[in-house]
Amino acid sequence: MTGRSVAGQVFVLQVVIVLLLVVVAVVALVLQGRYDSTQEARNRSLAVAETFANAPGTLDALRSPDPTAVLQPRAEAAREATHVDFIVVMNTDGIRYTHPLPDRIGKRFVGNIAPALAGRSVTEEIDGTIGHLVQAVVPVKDGDGKVVGLVSAGITTEHVGGAANRQLPMVLFSAAGALVVATAGTALVSRRLLRQTRGLGPREMTRMYEHHDAVLHAVREGVLIVGGDGGLLLANDEARRLLGLPDDAEGRHVRDLGLEPETAELLASGRVATDEVHLVKDRLLAVNQRPTDLRGGPPGSVATLRDSTELRALSGRAEVARERLDMLYAAGAGIGTSLDVTRTAEELAELAVPRFADFATVDLFDAVLGGEQPEPGTELRRTAFAGIRTDPPLYPVGRRIRFVPSSPQARSVLAGRAIIEPRLREAQGWQAQDLERTAQTLQYGIHSLITAPLRAGSLILGVVTFWRKENPEPFDAEDQALAEELVARAAVSIDNARRYTREHSMAVTLQRSLLPRSLPEQSALDIAYRYRPAQSGVGGDWFDVLPLSGARVALVVGDVVGHGLHAAATMGRLRTAVHNFSALDLAPDELLGLLDELVARIDQDEADQGDAADGGSAPVTGATCLYAIYDPVVGRCSIARAGHPPPALVRPDGGVEFLDVPAGPPLGVGGLPFETADVEVAEDSRLVLYTDGLVEDREHDIDVGLELLRTALEEAGTSPEDTCRAVLDSRLPARPSDDVALIVARTRALGPDRVAAWDVPSDPAAVAEVRASVIRRLTEWGLEDLTFTTELILSELVTNAIRYGGTPIRVRVLRDRSLICEVFDSSSTAPHLRYAAMTDEGGRGLFLVAQLAERWGTRYLPGGKVIWAEQPLP
Repeated sequence: MTGRSVAGQVFVLQVVIVLLLVVVAVVALVLQGRYDSTQEARNRSLAVAETFANAPGTLDALRSPDPTAVLQPRAEAAREATHVDFIVVMNTDGIRYTHPLPDRIGKRFVGNIAPALAGRSVTEEIDGTIGHLVQAVVPVKDGDGKVVGLVSAGITTEHVGGAANRQLPMVLFSAAGALVVATAGTALVSRRLLRQTRGLGPREMTRMYEHHDAVLHAVREGVLIVGGDGGLLLANDEARRLLGLPDDAEGRHVRDLGLEPETAELLASGRVATDEVHLVKDRLLAVNQRPTDLRGGPPGSVATLRDSTELRALSGRAEVARERLDMLYAAGAGIGTSLDVTRTAEELAELAVPRFADFATVDLFDAVLGGEQPEPGTELRRTAFAGIRTDPPLYPVGRRIRFVPSSPQARSVLAGRAIIEPRLREAQGWQAQDLERTAQTLQYGIHSLITAPLRAGSLILGVVTFWRKENPEPFDAEDQALAEELVARAAVSIDNARRYTREHSMAVTLQRSLLPRSLPEQSALDIAYRYRPAQSGVGGDWFDVLPLSGARVALVVGDVVGHGLHAAATMGRLRTAVHNFSALDLAPDELLGLLDELVARIDQDEADQGDAADGGSAPVTGATCLYAIYDPVVGRCSIARAGHPPPALVRPDGGVEFLDVPAGPPLGVGGLPFETADVEVAEDSRLVLYTDGLVEDREHDIDVGLELLRTALEEAGTSPEDTCRAVLDSRLPARPSDDVALIVARTRALGPDRVAAWDVPSDPAAVAEVRASVIRRLTEWGLEDLTFTTELILSELVTNAIRYGGTPIRVRVLRDRSLICEVFDSSSTAPHLRYAAMTDEGGRGLFLVAQLAERWGTRYLPGGKVIWAEQPLP
């Protein structure tokens, strides 16, 4: 049975017990019936015997000569009437006078007749002549009381148990029915018990009880079981200790146990509670409570108690530590978001208030604000302030401060570590800084401070002071350690901002020295420009306006990858190279080709020197450039670009188009040619050149940016200045992430009245005719003062073309800001200026031209060359 469940074992035991009870009951009933039958037989036998012995005529019959004849019929009649098995009448010697079996008459009676002879009746069980029987023997007495005979009546045991035997089937049937009913009831009870014990066996239940009892007494949490009526059913040792329960607590109502009212009310209510904190004496108990009748259980509730006093204290310290770690994490993410020294100092002060202090001030050396290394012993300037209020009597932002040696700020800077003043009322050294102001500060309620130096390596950049007002507790050693860590992290960011400020200032200075300070004078274009550096630092965007020969003007705009000194220096190198190459009067594609080779050589030289590997510079490859030449005589613009955004053209009617200029590769890539596109440009059109910072950003691609630029140009005014203003107002963000360079050039035309041209035959005699024609035109222009020098210049240039050049030969004179004389021939041979010897017949022509002209030079064309010379107008 050890493997069965408790319910199963109880069922089997109950069935066995019921079976035994039924068997015992049946046996008892049978035995009782037999006993009752035997007793009835005794009584009946005795009554029949006494009745027959005392019947009238029995005594007389005994005295008659033949008693048998008289008594035998009577005895048989009486036997049949009384349902006994025999009535025997005998003499005092025991000789039978009557018997149901006639052959037994006259024989001796079987039984004990001595008591009857003595005058007493006797009943006994014997084995007689007709079987085992119950018989009674009574005396027959005469009038004197003398025993004259005996009468015996009896019933055999076969007839004695007859009634009991007849009732035995009924008894057995009833017993079987009782057994079935009892078994069914036992089964129902066992089934219920099975559910309640969940099929557990005795050993399991014993083990569960032992474990349950061990857990209740060993667990470090208090356990209470409260009944539905509020009575305490069970409390373990820990619950008794935590609540201070009396020894007789179990069975009493929870409100009568002397608990705190809130705690007693919670236990009596039986409601759900999760980690409710209750103050019980000097302990903070976390109480959890759940009802027991949620799933059909008994009414009541179970409550657990946990002493959270120490845990709360530890949690409080852990929470403080977590908040401090969070603040240090926030310092790493929130301080130094910009490379501005002042803003970084403000971020430090704002982070500390109110999480660490009620007020925070940051004082920096002036040199740090300018990006330079600080000089010890100089004054500091209050750079940042943050507080829970704006009216504390502290030095205002911008105030120059010289801390006295006894002040905690001065001692902190000197020692290079944080200094704590827990009680300012007792800090005489701090009060010596400014007696009136410190008194106001104490009256304001500020009572404690920590000051820590902003130390970056060996440099002390300034000092940070944290002030406490609202919290009555003074700063302690843990606060001091936190302040040192916080300020140390901020010092790195401030030093980075200082270094950036220095580099940025140097880069701005360098860039300003490299960008055009003023535009050159020229008549072909009316120009306005804007340059806006990126928020993150100076970049490599640049532009220039270069006057060329023949009243032409070159516009150039470019963009160098990166920011900082290297980008600015590289931009200066490229701008200088463009200046030099433009002096050769090259076509745009040829100039970009030379510039591409230059960038490739620069990168190669820097790679060979290991500068790029050492971080001293970055490669120039990826720089972009757009070069355009505008000729006001023919109204044509020749443009080539190397990876640069296309220029925009605003026509006189206000329409905007982006010119279809072939996009060459960025400079330094090499291997691919550049192409020049010639565009006819009407007078009063506006050419718009720009860098990618104007049309590209992180939120839009370049196509969207170009469309936005188109819209801005369509809505802009007609003047270049208005156009620049409108474009920047609509496209430039408040904090641009990239440099922006913008040039707007409105075209002008050099009319036919200011241009004269002649074809010259290849004949020396034609020189005089050309001189005469030019003199007439100069007279028309009112330039008679230039006729002599112009005659000499043209004579030399035309003579050289006839002598050394090829046909056709053309002469053109332009009246612009200067008088420009040009001679074209089909030869590509370049003339050279040289010193002629005393014996040389020639070689002095170009020398004379160089002396008489303000500028002169050679411009190569696809069909030959042009030698030009410029003279200033009087």
